[in-house]
Amino acid sequence: MFRKQGFSLAAIAVIGVLALTGCGASTPSPTSVSEQARVESGDSEAGKKITLVSGTAKANNAPPKTGDWATGADGTPDSADQRVVQQWVQLKAVTADGIGRVVVNGAGMTLYRFDKDAPKSSKYACVGQCAQFFPPVLVTAGSRIFVAGVQRSEVGTVKRDDGTHQVVIGGWPVYRFVKDSKPGDVNGQGLSGTWFAVTPNGQKAGAQDRASAEAPRSKPSPAAASAILFDAKNFADDEPSQGIAGIGCRNVARPSVASSIATPGHLTLWSEKDCRGNSVVIDGDIADLTSAGLDNTVASIFFWPGGRQAS
Repeated sequence: MFRKQGFSLAAIAVIGVLALTGCGASTPSPTSVSEQARVESGDSEAGKKITLVSGTAKANNAPPKTGDWATGADGTPDSADQRVVQQWVQLKAVTADGIGRVVVNGAGMTLYRFDKDAPKSSKYACVGQCAQFFPPVLVTAGSRIFVAGVQRSEVGTVKRDDGTHQVVIGGWPVYRFVKDSKPGDVNGQGLSGTWFAVTPNGQKAGAQDRASAEAPRSKPSPAAASAILFDAKNFADDEPSQGIAGIGCRNVARPSVASSIATPGHLTLWSEKDCRGNSVVIDGDIADLTSAGLDNTVASIFFWPGGRQAS
């Protein structure tokens, strides 16, 4: 369960440090729109692509002690080899107490956006000492970005001056906060009046942004050819999950247990095997199948022709 934390003395000290180091006044790097790399088009370096994959890292069998899991107790990277840390990043939408939907990484740590960044060009202003307190979320050529509850169209990367690639949500570069010590912490929320937990579409977390963060997408995504069903709501990793893929009607191996689903496009859910019974068409991830009237009910899925695999 997420908790909105009060500012500790350590957090207050950080505010002072940020002010002294000029974090909020950092000069944006000259990253331009033309330099911004959409993950779908891939990273040109070494001919390797940064790949979007539907579902969580655990559901996709990411290797232990890599990516977001290569972290210490404070949630910071715990590997000298940044290639291990940057193998993958998870972007997962969850609900934080008091501020609504936010995005966390694979270790459950809250991700943030910075008001002084420029979303249309994805220019970033947090550099130097600022980036020591709010480390940018980085990937590299060949990395995977797992998405659950975050629209694929909202995800991208921007190249920083040091050659690294920072993950972008809704045009906003995203960061962690070093004073968040465990999953559920949101100590960076509202810090210095410029830092806010990021929503699944790049907005500031909070009641005023919740409606826009959960607004339906403007146009439908392509037909899906795969999906991951989670036994618990909100794509919970501590409960079993099951993958299913193909074209046409596919029966679920363990029917009538799914409470959430991650999928890269639209498909039809059915309450009985062989695509019979009650049905509903969905378009993308559903964190709570109660909203579709099929919680603990899905027995089969119809994948429309023309779909493509999640990875």
